[in-house]
Amino acid sequence: MPDGDGYEFTVKTVLDFATAERKTRELLKEEGFGVLTEIDVRSTLKEKLGADFRPYKILGACNPQLAHRALEAEAGIGLLLPCNVVVEQEDEAHTRVRFMEPTSALSLVGNTTVGTVAKEASDRLHRVAERLAELGSGVQRAEMTGRHGITIPESKDPAAAEAQQAE
Repeated sequence: MPDGDGYEFTVKTVLDFATAERKTRELLKEEGFGVLTEIDVRSTLKEKLGADFRPYKILGACNPQLAHRALEAEAGIGLLLPCNVVVEQEDEAHTRVRFMEPTSALSLVGNTTVGTVAKEASDRLHRVAERLAELGSGVQRAEMTGRHGITIPESKDPAAAEAQQAE
């Protein structure tokens, strides 16, 4: 089951903010996504409101082939694109990466072709999240929640992490 209301799935990692952002961008690229937009929420809130906020970036990820198929099937689908990915500093030791769940967002349309595209986008984004969760010297060092109910505990012991994952 997705975490929260089903609109997102997340990875909590021990990677620092900058590394988590860089790795997320690299993994998105490997799955055919480019980052079309970037909103630095921390900087924007500081500039516009004078407010301090934790490091928080919204990346607008787009897979051109999937977007083209969705736009051909439903002209108004652009209102729900791109797939947003949030990288945020959760605390001093953890960064959380949040992924929009395309199947939830795009189900609003009720178009079967768009539904197929959403499933493919979701599968690709879940692979990004799963690979992000696996980073860290081959040791499972993240917690992932979402559609599959996966929880990968932080562990410095590879054997313990593998045993917990096998359960």
